Amino acid sequence: MARKKPTSRAAARTAAQKKSPARKAGAKSTARKTIARKGRAQASVKRARPKQKIAISHHREEDFKADGLRAYAKYRDLGIADATGGLARAHVIRLMGPCNPEEVSKLHYHDVEFQMVYVLKGWVKTYMEGHGEMLYEQNSSWTQPPRIRHMILDYSDDVELLEVILPADFKTVELVA
Repeated sequence: MARKKPTSRAAARTAAQKKSPARKAGAKSTARKTIARKGRAQASVKRARPKQKIAISHHREEDFKADGLRAYAKYRDLGIADATGGLARAHVIRLMGPCNPEEVSKLHYHDVEFQMVYVLKGWVKTYMEGHGEMLYEQNSSWTQPPRIRHMILDYSDDVELLEVILPADFKTVELVA
């Protein structure tokens, strides 16, 4: 006697399972469950972000300090590192003129996740590996990918830059030319 073909997908699946000798009764695929578990495990591994606070900074000349990364610059910390628990740093940088290329023009990189610079006043000329020399004037901005080799070539006597960096604490590596 000839069998009737199943009329629904579910019935067809059941019929195929009955015919398949490799498939044991009651066995279910775990592939989908495994993928779902891995996704949940990866989501729970995310780092907890520190609790953030409000940071307010008003301009005061006495807040510019010569205690930053470069001896030819003064930095005005905007309080972002403390407010974000080290997630980010933001400061205004005043490069002290006139520019001395022997002191300033040193190839280096920063071990950061993100770096953005905005020219508040004046101009600055930089070199970035793979991009060459660039001149940035007031209201220009740029980002620097992590670990990109770069250097300052020249700047105006009145230049001020806003720099935002993630994370707040990072390593700078000077390279020998």
